Amino acid sequence: MNEKRSETPFIQAVGLTKIYGEGVRQVEVFRNLDLTVKSGERLAITGASGVGKSTLIHILGLLDRPTAGRVYYNGQDVLGLSDEKRANFRNTHVGFVFQFHYLLPEFNTLENVMMPGIIAGKPRSELRERAVNWLERLGLGHCLSRRIGELSGGEQQRVAIARALVLSPPVLLADEPTGNLDSRTSRSIHKMLVELNEELGLTMVVVTHNTELASMMHRSLRLVDGRLVQEKLPESFPSMA
Repeated sequence: MNEKRSETPFIQAVGLTKIYGEGVRQVEVFRNLDLTVKSGERLAITGASGVGKSTLIHILGLLDRPTAGRVYYNGQDVLGLSDEKRANFRNTHVGFVFQFHYLLPEFNTLENVMMPGIIAGKPRSELRERAVNWLERLGLGHCLSRRIGELSGGEQQRVAIARALVLSPPVLLADEPTGNLDSRTSRSIHKMLVELNEELGLTMVVVTHNTELASMMHRSLRLVDGRLVQEKLPESFPSMA
């Protein structure tokens, strides 16, 4: 196993509070929540449906803003950035994988993977090379020109992973990445995520209900009543074979 973790905090959430609504309709998701994720760590966040796991990961990924609190990446207060700079930071520093892949059916596989770079204004020739390399690496070199609707669920999720990594972000955030897949396909995606973390040193935060995936992480925290509680992992990770 090629461990690339360090003790350096890469993501820090300090005093996060998220409240929806006002008055009697007010719903508090969490209050004064702190979280530290070390560089190269893979972390699972588990918990019952509706407790705020997705809200938390959306805030960490700058897709949402907290009611109060700060988020730091490598010491930088990213919530303090302007809207434009925050969007640029998110596009280049954070890769997202969701339960629903959100691929664009009007574009082919290669074009979907290139999309973050197109948005960032990267040269097309460089983007194409990056996208092809990722698709080949994930076993999809034969699918470059296929439309999304022609791919299986597992292939679509691998395309989503390639898209998330095409700009080589240091962070990968995944929200129920195998929630719509059968058990066999899920296991192949789980293995792939672990391998990517170990090979690339990605800092990885995964929201999941899947206990097998959670057990493959370095740490697992459970969100309960607005608090993050350490879960006990098995003494050894399950076999990747």
